[in-house]
Amino acid sequence: MTVLENTATRYLQLAETLAQAIHEGALLPGSRLPAVRRCAASHDVSVNTVLAAYRHLEDRALIEARPQSGYYVRGVLPALTAPRQKKARVATPGNERRELIETVFAAQNHPDYTNISLACPQNSDFYPVQKLARITASLLRRKPDLIGKYALPPGSQRLRTEIARRAQTLGMSLQGDDITLTHGCMEALQLALRAVTQPGDCVGVESPTYFFLFPLLSSLDLKTVEIPTHPEQGIALDAVELLLQEKRIQALLVMPTVQNPLGFTMPVEHKRRLAKLVNQHQIPLIEDGLYGELQFTTPLSPAVKHFDDAGWVIYCASYTKTLAPDYRIGWMAAGRFAPALAQLKSVSSMSESVLLSEALAEFLESGGYDNHLRRMRLRYARQLDEARGLIARYFPPGTRATLPAGGFVFWVELPESVDTVTLFHRLLQEQICVTPGPLYTLSERGNHALRLSCCYPFDERYVWAIRRTGQLACELGGYPASTESTTHTLE
Repeated sequence: MTVLENTATRYLQLAETLAQAIHEGALLPGSRLPAVRRCAASHDVSVNTVLAAYRHLEDRALIEARPQSGYYVRGVLPALTAPRQKKARVATPGNERRELIETVFAAQNHPDYTNISLACPQNSDFYPVQKLARITASLLRRKPDLIGKYALPPGSQRLRTEIARRAQTLGMSLQGDDITLTHGCMEALQLALRAVTQPGDCVGVESPTYFFLFPLLSSLDLKTVEIPTHPEQGIALDAVELLLQEKRIQALLVMPTVQNPLGFTMPVEHKRRLAKLVNQHQIPLIEDGLYGELQFTTPLSPAVKHFDDAGWVIYCASYTKTLAPDYRIGWMAAGRFAPALAQLKSVSSMSESVLLSEALAEFLESGGYDNHLRRMRLRYARQLDEARGLIARYFPPGTRATLPAGGFVFWVELPESVDTVTLFHRLLQEQICVTPGPLYTLSERGNHALRLSCCYPFDERYVWAIRRTGQLACELGGYPASTESTTHTLE
């Protein structure tokens, strides 16, 4: 490691240590940080390292510099630490939910709306667009016959080999032949459900969970069993074990790593227990790993599939959130279900584009993906902190939000006097789009919640949308709108 790399590592390590102290309440809002020289001496680093760490925390909206006074902790949004829902419950989505989803999608796709909810980066800065374009154009020049080839199962061997190689970073030992390519992660989830369930079966999901799972399960004539989910620890394993013992569910569909919408990553020991439970009871677990590579800490937390001894875990992921959304390249590692899933894929959509698969494989081979991921992780971590800082300043007192372990989405729970569906419709009148919490759960937990996204440039338009959302939330909840928050850290 060079001196420059060592300095960069040290300032980020110091910044992360201080950020953790702020989030945990060891450094309270309004408290003064140690003077630069004193901090340098206590941490055995240079003054420049401390200054770089403090600037980094300023960028993340965690601290502020006051002229002639020093650095102070800003108002910090309290973390959400416990779920409201306590018991697993069977629920059925109604027509109102489908209509609300359609309204949300229409607003998210409208070019005149300011979107702070769509979980898709909306700027080429978030993707290696130019490099992918050069690779794709080069492939067409070198191998023009690619566009004349019919895409046949099982798809690009080159790409499947690269996916298997990269899966090692998440603890999975795979070969290229273990991989089935899919049209994005949603097709992978759908195929997995079709392979392991029958109409009328019950599928356990987290609560809250990604909202499009409800219509997906309904379209397959499957019943949804919502299982309480902790915003930091993940799905309630005691509840899962009871459901398995009583044979009340025939499959599980969960996102244990950087979950959408809460943002948590399950502790490793909980992942190990979850894998043991499904293997013991021989119940398939569909693991959605869409955001797995966007974890903020390294080494990456392993997938539940890492602990899968008997092949009962089906791992699903894609490159739509990290590399190329329009390529729609997803994949699955299906364990004991691999033959059935490969056959289902063949009769449903055959295989993925040869050209796009080969272009993605060449990019992964080039070594640029890891550098790209490092940049995105740092950017998303900074923007999440900035967004939480804005919410602490403008949203009603008592507002709390999750502390994501990666990715770019988080869950905000407002006071019970604020109905977020009403807030959603009020914001549409001002061409601002958020996603109301009731879409993510069939319980009452979501009635006063929002899922927000930080995968946009933090320009004036985005900041204005956050501020205006907070002002309207204050109005609906009967609170005076203010520029500073009166929230306090949790004990």
